Amino acid sequence: MGLLSGLSVVEGSAFVAAPLAGMSLAQLGADVIRFDALTGGFDARRWPLTAEKRSIYWAGLNKGKRSFAVDVRSPEGRELVAALICRPGPGRGIFLTNLSPGGALAYEALKARRRDVIVLNLLGNPDGSTAVDYTVNSAVGIPFATGPERAGGTAPVNNALPAWDLTTGMTAAFGLLAAELHRRATGEGQHVKLALSDVGFAMVGALGYIGEAAVNKEDRPATGNFLYGAFGCEFETRDGRFVYVVAITERMWSEIVKVTGAGEAMAALASARGLDLDRDEGARYGVRAEIKAAMAPWFRARTLGEVEVALKATGVCWGPYRTPTEMLAEDPRASAANPMFAVLDQPGIGRYPVPGSPLQFSAAPREAPRTAPRLGEHTDEILAVELGFTQAQIGALRDKKVVGGPIDVVAP
Repeated sequence: MGLLSGLSVVEGSAFVAAPLAGMSLAQLGADVIRFDALTGGFDARRWPLTAEKRSIYWAGLNKGKRSFAVDVRSPEGRELVAALICRPGPGRGIFLTNLSPGGALAYEALKARRRDVIVLNLLGNPDGSTAVDYTVNSAVGIPFATGPERAGGTAPVNNALPAWDLTTGMTAAFGLLAAELHRRATGEGQHVKLALSDVGFAMVGALGYIGEAAVNKEDRPATGNFLYGAFGCEFETRDGRFVYVVAITERMWSEIVKVTGAGEAMAALASARGLDLDRDEGARYGVRAEIKAAMAPWFRARTLGEVEVALKATGVCWGPYRTPTEMLAEDPRASAANPMFAVLDQPGIGRYPVPGSPLQFSAAPREAPRTAPRLGEHTDEILAVELGFTQAQIGALRDKKVVGGPIDVVAP
């Protein structure tokens, strides 16, 4: 039994943040019931797809949940979902959504059915208008600090990682648990709102971007692959691979200088510029290009394997660049050798390593990873067990196409 066993969350969601929040709770033992349209939601066919056009993306974000296929456009379908959310019992009465629930699924309507209901609404902007990760990222300035150094140029560069979606998803999971702790202490439910853009602005504030602009009147520059404010950059090896090396402590700095044989060059550079490279990480950042040029020959003379052997016994912080296929082939952290992973057979997709929760608790064993459900895989079970419907009643709902599943969703 997971640490969140007994907690039940109904999820109506699409895309990244809300499904990630639900999945994170499910991976710790919560019963997360996701409801979708009879043919799948907005994200049921999103890339990447298998050769058979099934969504690897959807499977990745819905592991360990139960799936309820229902037509929420119909009054009868909305009533089923509302009843599911508000069914009595401790740990129930929790609704997570980034859709626009109205009518029977609006907070006030749900509160009228269950006084202590908790509803967490993920929004794009605080005013309810639409935003996605890319529009938030463009608004908070990150694309102007991403990409190669651009002398005289200001073209933005987006990054591939949906940072604000991921952070918002984890914040939503944290928010639901906080609301549930409050309910257990006071008996009060509540309506929690979380805007994707608020998360973006909060995080760039925490990372110093806002203070830098407000106090120093400066924008964070694009510096390519260099680490901002200290020394860190990529080096190419003799066999065409790349590694990233970071020196953010005095020990890391001394070790990388020693192992690359760059001591004399660093002493000459420090003397010529009047810098203390041994103790001042800002000074190292200021002459980062010169440091990289002095150390690069050492890396170019060695293969990745030789670099690994040479750096392994040092205090240098480093890591190889890998494509996802190289990661699976070479890195045991992304394999069943890591207890977080298990090789599972995802229906409709195949066998591949599936991660569970990255959290490790001393008071409970790690929950084993579970596959994502087929669309509507648990429809009958949910109607019968959670809502008390008879087989005849379930059959009638199916005949009227109010509920459905299980089906395999395939992209056009």
